[in-house]
Amino acid sequence: MLTEKLRRSIKSFPNFPKEGILFRDISPILTNPLLFQELIEKMSSIEDFKYADCIISVDARGFIFGSAIALNLQMPMIMCRKKNKLPGSLLQKDYGLEYGEDSLSIQKELIKPFKKFIIIDDLLASGGTAKCVSDMLFSFDKDVLALVVVVELPLLNGRKKINYPVYSQLEYK
Repeated sequence: MLTEKLRRSIKSFPNFPKEGILFRDISPILTNPLLFQELIEKMSSIEDFKYADCIISVDARGFIFGSAIALNLQMPMIMCRKKNKLPGSLLQKDYGLEYGEDSLSIQKELIKPFKKFIIIDDLLASGGTAKCVSDMLFSFDKDVLALVVVVELPLLNGRKKINYPVYSQLEYK
């Protein structure tokens, strides 16, 4: 079963990037092409993709999964990047993480032709990143159909910050 394969592959690092955080490292999934392929196919099978115009993937690990899903589904993908990584006219927003603060940006020109988005990231923790991305899209009169992640940490209540479906492949209680 995919869930158990993922659980065996994902490594945990206590006190990273700071004291009190248990970091879930998805990097080992990428060293196993068959597992990565199975994961991408499973994530790509979510029905909401049929109604989406575009994927938006979040810096940086979200790019890995978003790119593969976009290729698999032959869908356009836009990157949501950290501050000062994109040129041009931007939607930009600061947000809080479970271990600090950050900022994200989306190029306005790239999202103009699309209305309905699915956000792709590697992990849902406290929900700050997903909320930041969706708030930017909502401010530009766009819709978010779903958030698709590899890992979810339900104890951090990330789903409570967002008002659209969340699809996670693995939960850590």
